[in-house]
Amino acid sequence: MNPENLKKLVEIEMPFGKYQGRILADLPGNYLNWFAREGFPPGQLGQLLALMHELDHNGLRTLLDPLRK
Repeated sequence: MNPENLKKLVEIEMPFGKYQGRILADLPGNYLNWFAREGFPPGQLGQLLALMHELDHNGLRTLLDPLRK
């Protein structure tokens, strides 16, 4: 895991869909679970969503709190 990706989770907004404009770290778990079942988008966005899913699934969302501005 790249530590820079953790920072990106609190900086990058979801570019499309129901939660467009919401920071990736603030996406609800059920939405992340849907991507895990249906497939993450390609590229960096998919990698970040997969990372956020892992953090959410394992109860580690609080790791991102110090990175928020």
